[in-house]
This record gives sequence, structure tokens and C-alpha cells, in this order.
Amino acid sequence: MTELVSNCPRCGAKRITFDLTAANEIHRRYNWQKRFEVFCVCRNCRQTTIFVIGQKEIRATEHIERLGPAGMDGSANNYFEVEGFISLKDFGRRSPPEHLPPDIKSAFEEGATCLAVNCYNAAGTMFRLCVDLATRALLPAQDSNGLNAQIRRNLGLRLPWLFDNSKLPPNLRDLSTCIKNDGNDGAHAGTLTEKDAENLLDFTFLLLDRLCSEPERLRLAKMRRENRSDPKP
Repeated sequence: MTELVSNCPRCGAKRITFDLTAANEIHRRYNWQKRFEVFCVCRNCRQTTIFVIGQKEIRATEHIERLGPAGMDGSANNYFEVEGFISLKDFGRRSPPEHLPPDIKSAFEEGATCLAVNCYNAAGTMFRLCVDLATRALLPAQDSNGLNAQIRRNLGLRLPWLFDNSKLPPNLRDLSTCIKNDGNDGAHAGTLTEKDAENLLDFTFLLLDRLCSEPERLRLAKMRRENRSDPKP
């Protein structure tokens, strides 16, 4: 039977051996790194945990595809890193829009996790960071139309400038005030409510979908159309 060594979230035992009895592939990063959810039984307390594990090295791909994590002899730690385990934070968490840059995706996922576990101020801060990262690239290299160093630094000033200069969709303008105000509240005053955090989530999701996801979907659709139009040799 395959073994996995990790800390037990149920009984607190450190570096304890688990029996790894089942696995389900959930994702692949970098076009090679397989990630799995694996069902494990702690040998100390006999309680179960679902761990998330990620493939260590690309050269192990063939071995992993042939046997799977649950079909290996010995320790799965030889081929995988334990990345975490399924817990309350994973229930009801909003998935990010597709095709996001890694830094923005990471910030969104952290914000969504904070919201799922009722950490509203932390969620607001992370969603504000997403908008900050996504809108920096919209600023021109040279200052014009009132653009200055303070506007570049301050998201609360940057958003109105971007709307005034048609750099952002005008129908999102009313929602953007929640980022300017609620985001600052979350960072400095700690006063965000669940409703505030959900408003921030909605605006952030819509903005990222328009700025990042939609252009990539259009690009991919154009590529598919061009491929279909190419005459066959």
C-alpha cells in the first residue's frame, strides 16, 4: 500500500505515516506538474484526511501516469510534495476568472479563501490588490491628462483617472467605489462586513474578466477560426 508522510490535521501528530488509499487528479500546472487530491488514513488516530499533493519532477511523469499515486509501492513523498489539505476554506470558495496572470490569480484565490472563512477585512485587502495589479498596466508610460506620480501610486485616485480617460469600462464605474472605500477600510480600519467583502468580490471578478479573461478568450477564438479557415494541404 502507498504511504504518505505528513502532519495530521486531525490529531496533530507530526510527520506521521498515512495509508494513501485513493487519488483523483484535479489539475496540471506548467503542462506537466500533476496535482491530486488523495484520500489518506492516519496510522496514529485512524481518522481520514484529503491531502492535495503536487508532482515534484517532470521525469516522474511516466511513472505517475502508469501507476497513479495510490498504486505505488513505498512512499508517495518520493514523487510528490504535500501542498495542503481540504478543509472549511475550500467550501463555497469562488473560483477566479480564467486566463489570469499568476500574481493576480494568487491574490484572488487568497481573497476568496479569506471570504470563505469569514475573514472579511483580509478578503477586501486581497481583492483590492488584484485591482491594483490589474490596472497598473493600463497607465501610459508618459504623464498626460493630469496623470502624475500620486495617481500612479494611489489606487483610489487611479481608478477615476482610468474611467475619465476611457481606460476602463464605464458601466463598472459605480461598482468601483467599493474598491476605493471598502478596500481602504479593510486595510486600515478593519470594519468590513460580509456584504462589503462580497461587493468587492463581485467588482473584482467583473473587472478581471473584462481586462484579462475576455481578451484571451477572443484571441483563442480567433486562432480557432483561422485554423478552420486554413486550406488543407
